[in-house]
Amino acid sequence: MEPRQPQPCRVITVSDRSAAGTREDRSGPVLVELLAAAGYHVSAAIVPDGEASVQAAIGAALAAGARLVVTTGGTGVGPRDRTPEGTRAAVDRELPGVAELLRARGALASAHAALGRGVAGVVDATAAHPGALVVNLPGSPAAAADGIAVVLPLVPHVLDQLAGGDHP
Repeated sequence: MEPRQPQPCRVITVSDRSAAGTREDRSGPVLVELLAAAGYHVSAAIVPDGEASVQAAIGAALAAGARLVVTTGGTGVGPRDRTPEGTRAAVDRELPGVAELLRARGALASAHAALGRGVAGVVDATAAHPGALVVNLPGSPAAAADGIAVVLPLVPHVLDQLAGGDHP
């Protein structure tokens, strides 16, 4: 399902090497293309791994008006993979079912999906912001593409609910 009206969205690639310019960001552009094709107004950022950088990037995306924030990378078990921790610090409420669904779908393609620690959550609406959905996706381009296909049908309902909408 496409959004009812174009929504601002930010894709945040989390990678020390991509942020330093020593490795091409391959998953971010895939997500930007898919989200733009789905009708979102997409912007993108690349930040280094780490809890503080992820939390700050999500905060900047929200300040810029993003209603959907999608991260890619930093969800594994590497020493600097702290995307879930930065995301938890930025959201008001987690949506564990979304993260579980992403891992379950990912496991159909690779057993490594079970090692993913990504989270999903919402930022509640305030006078300054209408609320947002924040989702962590893996850093692999294929896994990120598979993940966004799982997330996209959920976005309109989540954003409607954050705005006080009724259940269908």
